[in-house]
This record gives sequence, structure tokens and C-alpha cells, in this order.
Amino acid sequence: MFDLETRSLAAELLNISRERGITVATVESCTGGLVCGALTAIAGSSSVVLGGLVTYSNEAKSTLANVPAELILRHGAVSEPVARAMAEGGRERLSARLAVSITGVAGPDGGSEEKPVGLVHFACAGAGQTLHREKRFGALGRDEIRRLSVLEALDLLREASLTSA
Repeated sequence: MFDLETRSLAAELLNISRERGITVATVESCTGGLVCGALTAIAGSSSVVLGGLVTYSNEAKSTLANVPAELILRHGAVSEPVARAMAEGGRERLSARLAVSITGVAGPDGGSEEKPVGLVHFACAGAGQTLHREKRFGALGRDEIRRLSVLEALDLLREASLTSA
């Protein structure tokens, strides 16, 4: 179901997390659960993955990941503050050591001059620190933007796993 690059990165992340006793969770918007799906495609992932929240709508972001509605109104769903709040809320909600979030514009519609198709915000919340990355993949097509977003989220989780105390 997932390509070799995705499966390899997911397996590497799971091995690192397992060795370090790290549990993970995902909070996904534009990827619709694909990051959690990539992780759980690997046998033995249940020792690391606690769960995933698919927060495709703004209401779901607020209800499931405790993202304040006013934060979404002020910055928009596709923003650094909302990505950070998604990761932090998901980490708390699922009691994970690390939680990664993804919110973006996968297209082909929905982009604007300020937030074009291909703009994706990632965050990874750990104890006392939330990492953020912004990617502008461009209008590569919905499937490719989502595929690249899964890889970026897995890489961010891997980085956080390696530096987590």
C-alpha cells in the first residue's frame, strides 16, 4: 500500500522509538490519516503508536485536538500556530510522548496567494518543546503533496525521537 521509501522511514522511526521507549500519536488534516496508516502498516507498531486523530475540519481540530477556535479564526487552519496547537493537543489527548501534526493545502483547489496549493505546516510536540516545519511543495498534484507530507511528518517524528530526552 505504501511505497518503499515511506515504509523504510516508518520502520526506522518505529525502531528508534521502541529502543528509546517513546510513544507517538498523529493529528492529521490534509493527509487524512496516512501518517498513522504508514506507521501501523509495519508489524509491531502497536508498541509505539498510541493512535491518530483525523482532524480534517476546523470543528474536528477544536473538538478532537483542543485547538482553540479563535486560533483558527485568527491565523487560519493552515498556519504554524494551528499546527503547533494540533500537535500539543493530540499529544495531551492521546497521552503520547510525541505527537506530530500536519495541516496544509493539498489541492487542486483551496489555495490562495497567501496560502498556495502545496503549503503544508508540520509540528511535533514533545515534553517542553514543539518543533515546526513549513514546506511549500508547489502544485505537484494532490497525491504527491500528500505523499511528500507523510514523508516529512515521519522525518520530523524521527528527528524528535532522536533528540527526545
